[in-house]
Amino acid sequence: MKVGIIGCGCVSGKHLPELAKIPEAQVVAFCDLDIAKAEAAAKQYGTPDAKCYTDYHELLADPEIDNVRVLTWNPTHCEITVAALRAGKHVLCEKPMALTEAEAQMMIDAAKEAGKVLTIGYQHRYDPDVQYSKSVVDAGELGDIYFAKARVLWQRKMPVWRNLCMAEHGGGSFIDIGTHALDTVLWLMDNYKPKYVSATMYHAFGNRPDCGNVFGKWEKGSIDVEDSGFAFLVMENGATILFETAYTLNTSEETNSIQYMLCGTRAGIDNFGEVLKMTGDDHDMLYVKTPKLAQGGVSYVSAGGGTTAGCEEHNFLAATQGKAELTVKPEQAAVVVKILEGIYASAKSGKPYYFE
Repeated sequence: MKVGIIGCGCVSGKHLPELAKIPEAQVVAFCDLDIAKAEAAAKQYGTPDAKCYTDYHELLADPEIDNVRVLTWNPTHCEITVAALRAGKHVLCEKPMALTEAEAQMMIDAAKEAGKVLTIGYQHRYDPDVQYSKSVVDAGELGDIYFAKARVLWQRKMPVWRNLCMAEHGGGSFIDIGTHALDTVLWLMDNYKPKYVSATMYHAFGNRPDCGNVFGKWEKGSIDVEDSGFAFLVMENGATILFETAYTLNTSEETNSIQYMLCGTRAGIDNFGEVLKMTGDDHDMLYVKTPKLAQGGVSYVSAGGGTTAGCEEHNFLAATQGKAELTVKPEQAAVVVKILEGIYASAKSGKPYYFE
């Protein structure tokens, strides 16, 4: 399988090491606006004759390339993905899928018209705790899930190496890190029908380049996206989701990864405190049980070389060959975009946003 990489920045560091572990996947082309980045990636991960480009159209014109990774700025995902699909390539596009529901639908339509596979980079679905939780939910052990939480809260992790402005990034913590938590909860609940959302967002640290930050300082006035945001989401079936996200927040409840809580009529499950716990009652007695997820022998992790990104790559490549069903379907990722679009609209207007 001949692979092309479009976007050789920091996100490519998630995909390229995993592709290098898959013998049948040969990375033959690299594209970046900065040719030096493309050449550096090609030298480390490409085939001996790998080509480098600054124009993605030239990469897509190569008939030998059958699948690509779109790892570029968020506002360009739709344009490049649609072009790649129309050029006859299967596409793994990084999250978020797009900035608007209309763009996401254009990508879905292009994939269907081309008869090609399209997926989105929500690798946290392969986290061992998420996989376990999904098996519990699908078995009906939680009953009807009517309340959930999705959150990623960082105390001081403003990602200053990115272009944190709306024009180049499309949003802040909601669309960047929060999107993973929202996708995970919707997938676990298998609930993709939002009714309305009410949201707030804050720019409390953008003009404070002198504050402590794990990733260093930034130039005053260079950040115009939200550094934190909070949403109250109600689904058509009445289920409620509280959605919290922050690059920077004065909190002691900092999360290392995504966190979620699902509360059903029979039991609940959450990974708060970085440990998965299931709660409920049994023979009139309350219980809290903690599965031993680190005991090994878990097929969905070992199949991907032990990493969630590896699982993502294996699933996508197998799907392009008709050997597996996609874990992340574009129609699901499009609902995440739809909700995020509603969140930004609600925060801007100060009113609830109702989905059609």
